[in-house]
Amino acid sequence: MNVQPMYFGESAPKHLRGAVAFSSAVFTAFGIFLGQVVGLTELLGAEPLWPYLLASNALPGLIQLLTLPWFPESPRYLLIDRGDREACVRALGRLRGGEAPVSEMEEMLQEQEEQQQKSAALNSGSAAPAKTPWSLFKDSDLQSQLRTVMAASSAMMLCGNDSIYFYASYIFLEAGIPPEKIQYVTIGTGASELTASILSNLLIERVGRRYLLLGGYSLMSCWTVVFTVALTLQSHRVAGMAYLSMACVFAYILSFGLGPAGVTGILPAEIFDQAARPAAYMVAGSCMWISLFLVGMLFPFIVRGLGNFCFLPFLAVCLMSALFLGFTLPETKGKTLAEITAEFDRKNGVKKERPDMQVDEPVQDNYQLGKACSFATLMPDPDLDQKNETEI
Repeated sequence: MNVQPMYFGESAPKHLRGAVAFSSAVFTAFGIFLGQVVGLTELLGAEPLWPYLLASNALPGLIQLLTLPWFPESPRYLLIDRGDREACVRALGRLRGGEAPVSEMEEMLQEQEEQQQKSAALNSGSAAPAKTPWSLFKDSDLQSQLRTVMAASSAMMLCGNDSIYFYASYIFLEAGIPPEKIQYVTIGTGASELTASILSNLLIERVGRRYLLLGGYSLMSCWTVVFTVALTLQSHRVAGMAYLSMACVFAYILSFGLGPAGVTGILPAEIFDQAARPAAYMVAGSCMWISLFLVGMLFPFIVRGLGNFCFLPFLAVCLMSALFLGFTLPETKGKTLAEITAEFDRKNGVKKERPDMQVDEPVQDNYQLGKACSFATLMPDPDLDQKNETEI
């Protein structure tokens, strides 16, 4: 859940970074939908067959084990974390189906140079060590990004989407659907999230991340209000309200899949540098699953205490998330890390003087921006390396 979008975000070209990283959410939704289909009583959902249903998870796991050793390592990791430029060029060439694009190499070399400048006082210009979660919390330069990721990750689980799934069977029963048919209607919830995630994947590089997040939470706020009204009127036996409640279930899940479900997972890959990115994903994942645990433990008590108004706390979460992200999150579509960081500083009123990053001299002298480069042209110049070491 954490490493996969990070790997995709590090390996994808800038103009496709969101769509590639978002594919994790698409296939997660597909897995939910497939699990619902395979779990039908006519297939593997019957009592004698449930051990086979449980064991069927081994099949995708086996496919992963057999294929992942053939995947190239993340080029950004190879260059910035390990300092292996040769392996980086080879990996980037494999991922691009040919030669490594110069523009992507220049961007990674600029980030490597920035990391070296940050750590020059400590280890003579080598790559900055990966941050721990604790050091990430203490880094004042990354507080805005960290607050945004923590808020988005927590809101993704506190918004009540999983509670909607929990409540769905009751809503379908109240709508008059026979108990033995509810399993077929429930497949529609998984199909809704899958459809929304595919649509969002197609839109993310056109609309942008920020608008998908804000639009998703805004729509979820609206559906929560309609859902609460429908549940209240349904308790007074108003005709047709059960069907309206059922429509709200699907609309809420569609809105969730359209924005928060996928965009949240790619934010750490886009707004943190290579040294801070793994720790950022650790913090985001912890916030996500702690929030899910809290919702799972508290929701039965919320239902018992608030009755038909049990979704109002989720309305508050969705509204606050939309407002907070609207004020703090800049658009990251098609931008470099330096541009995104500058946008964060501007939106949060932070004034910093950032030195202009210079690309390594061999890159500037030998390449033309936008053309592909061969492995040989990216080999380091021994004389230049010796000169740099002498200057340091």
